[in-house]
Amino acid sequence: MADAHAHDAHDHPGHDHGHRLAPDAGAGPRRALQIALAITAGFALIEAVGGWLSGSLALLSDAGHMIADAGALALALFAAAIGRRPPSTRATYGYGRAEVLAAFVNAMAMLAIVALITIEAVKRILAPVPVVGGMVVAVALAGLAANLVAAWVLSRATESINTRAALLHVMSDLLGSLAAVIAGGVIMATGWMPIDPILSIVVSVLILRSTWRLLKQSTGVLLDGVPTHLDYEAIGKTLAALPGVQNVHDLHIWTMSADGVALSAHLEIASAAEWPATLGRARRVLMDEYKIGHATLQPTWPMAAAGSSTGRVIPLMPAAAGAGHDPGHAH
Repeated sequence: MADAHAHDAHDHPGHDHGHRLAPDAGAGPRRALQIALAITAGFALIEAVGGWLSGSLALLSDAGHMIADAGALALALFAAAIGRRPPSTRATYGYGRAEVLAAFVNAMAMLAIVALITIEAVKRILAPVPVVGGMVVAVALAGLAANLVAAWVLSRATESINTRAALLHVMSDLLGSLAAVIAGGVIMATGWMPIDPILSIVVSVLILRSTWRLLKQSTGVLLDGVPTHLDYEAIGKTLAALPGVQNVHDLHIWTMSADGVALSAHLEIASAAEWPATLGRARRVLMDEYKIGHATLQPTWPMAAAGSSTGRVIPLMPAAAGAGHDPGHAH
């Protein structure tokens, strides 16, 4: 019997699987990050000074967000540059996950900022601090305008998880500026100081929801989880239903980089002569239905599959179709 491992087929259906980028690929996201970094870093100092002089926690918290975001944007730019490096003998998939790692670090930084602001806000609710409402409104309105511009720039380049993470930071700043405007207005109208820390907590809760979503997404990628927009069982059954395929085992789906999905699987076939046609059909269905362009597919035969199986069976086909065969195992 032919050796199953001698028939490994690595799918390259007309594009580079994210291993290499065209000369201008990523230029839009990088430019957006550079503009957002300049706006954020420049205005963070203004808000920090304004918050200190006015005594506003809402303004200081927004300045803190912007300072952290400036660092996050710088990290995103660095990661984007690393991610464009070509594959090497030590990193055969390239460095695309540098962007995902940056998004994870950014999410963790936001969680820390939310915790610090909430603690300080509780202290100020218990012991209110005088706030100069007029100065808060003036500085916060300018910050709101700056954040709107940065958010607009980043929203036009959200094809990267890195720019989506950066947009999350800027949107949190925008909410912070809006909260500071409201807090300053209430203080000017009524003199009620607790509104400042209360709105800081409200903004922190809103930020926490989006931050937690980003943290889950980036963690899933780093742990080689199946991308959330793909159905593992459905893909397995689609491959198993192809003409010439008797079973599917050792199916793995993961994210190689911020936006590139990879798949590997063993397809059990009855005859080696069927493999070229089966491989072509599998390539087309993976690209057309699931947008998976990087697929490593290997043919196996019933006896070879049964002899090599050492782990859990993946039940992708009805029991009757696979009767008498052990369809494989999951690594």
